[in-house]
Amino acid sequence: MTQTASYDICAVGNAIVDVLAPCNPQFLADQGLTPGSMQLVDEAQSAALYVAMAAGVEASGGSAGNTVAGVGSFGGRAAYIGKVAADPLGEIFAHDIRAAGVHFDTPALEGGAGTGRCLINVTPDGQRTMCTFLGAANQLTVADVDEALIGDSAIVYLEGYLFDPAPARAAFEAAAKAAHDAGRKVAITLSDAFVVGRWRAELLAFIEASADIVLANEVELLALFETEDFDEAAERLARIVEVAAVTRGEHGSVVIRGAERAVVQAFSVDRVVDTTGAGDQYAAGFLLGLARGLSLADAGALGSLAAAEVIGHWGPRPMTSLHELAEQKGLRLHAA
Repeated sequence: MTQTASYDICAVGNAIVDVLAPCNPQFLADQGLTPGSMQLVDEAQSAALYVAMAAGVEASGGSAGNTVAGVGSFGGRAAYIGKVAADPLGEIFAHDIRAAGVHFDTPALEGGAGTGRCLINVTPDGQRTMCTFLGAANQLTVADVDEALIGDSAIVYLEGYLFDPAPARAAFEAAAKAAHDAGRKVAITLSDAFVVGRWRAELLAFIEASADIVLANEVELLALFETEDFDEAAERLARIVEVAAVTRGEHGSVVIRGAERAVVQAFSVDRVVDTTGAGDQYAAGFLLGLARGLSLADAGALGSLAAAEVIGHWGPRPMTSLHELAEQKGLRLHAA
């Protein structure tokens, strides 16, 4: 895929700064939050929750932003399209993603909402509960879609969270069209079971019409097809896309392409600290592997390695070179 492309992956997503803090389950109950969920909040709700949270860390995030940062850590060539504001958080986001080796030049929003942020409360078992104020990320429009950049990328990766704001969804659809017009592959992540619940019919229609590759976790997959039968749901997804990759936590992942099915084991970790970014980093390794022509099993192994690295520490992006980790584990980074 990459022979005629300058970039392995170009991601389109919500440009968000993450605020992560530890909490106990009672805190979630007191705040009326559903454990393990992601919900959208307004600026006032975001400010109130921020005050109530324990001391934590701030890190550039956003699901697709985390993924391309992971691609960069593997030594891949990545680009990103997302909207931040011309404010201090926006400057932090832009600095961090460029420092990860990712091309990013989407114009900042002037005079509107502030840069988006996601308040993430993490319970002792590593589960994260997220409240997102989209802010400027909500203002991504078709005008921000760089068709030349997308056409120069082997895989365009679209973040399912963009189905929530209507202007961003239009940009999302424009990006998919630009990718296919250039003969590139379109990948989408379902992002969250609550997103699937809100937009199930629309997501299915988009997947059938425009997606070549779909990434999901088990809960999202079951929600998409309204079933409790994993194998049935996985086969249904595989019938409508070229490649389906479904993560199952400590049970690894299942990847299907036509009649080919690979069951990929998870890498063991000493201790799960924070699961924020696990799916995002799996996507980084898996999509980079696909872009470089690896087998489903080898691409899935890169995804599993990246997910294992990120859940062992706070924050949604790698703290250790994924390229070096892959070499240590003897994993392929290029097709033979």
